[in-house]
Amino acid sequence: MFLLVLLFIVVPIAELYVIIQVGEAIGIWPTLLLLLLDAVLGSLLLRHQGRGAWRRFNEALAQRRFPGKEVADGLLIVIGGTLLLAPGFITDIFGIFLLIPPTRAIARSVLKRVTVGRFTVIGMPGGAGPFGPGGPAGSGAPPSRHYDYDVSAEEMPTNGNGNGSGHQLPRVDEE
Repeated sequence: MFLLVLLFIVVPIAELYVIIQVGEAIGIWPTLLLLLLDAVLGSLLLRHQGRGAWRRFNEALAQRRFPGKEVADGLLIVIGGTLLLAPGFITDIFGIFLLIPPTRAIARSVLKRVTVGRFTVIGMPGGAGPFGPGGPAGSGAPPSRHYDYDVSAEEMPTNGNGNGSGHQLPRVDEE
């Protein structure tokens, strides 16, 4: 509850105070231009860092390793980009902190310390993974259940194409 009060009441009041102070120091138009400029530059930085994180995520999947670091980076990049797009100088500082890779690594380690031990991974009986003892489909392992079949399919023409002149498929009676 305290965090919500801080986020939705204290931060906007502090942002308004800082904007007013900057406006008094440099003028209203330069302040508005500075706010607009940091939002545009923040969106460009967000796009650049987001693409890099998405590429690293796909590389981790291609290498068949768990993309935990990449997912955390993606989450921090989204949060940082959102903070940069919000008007204000305080949120911009935190947004830049989350978008720049060296400082994002610090934030990622803090996030890891906060979340470690709060999640439980539940295994399957017999040490089977999420895809069963045979592994994921296409891994070369035999099907793990009697109703799993490794087959290929092909399209067959329908019994009609709407005007009554379609192909007639052969009828197979089950025994």
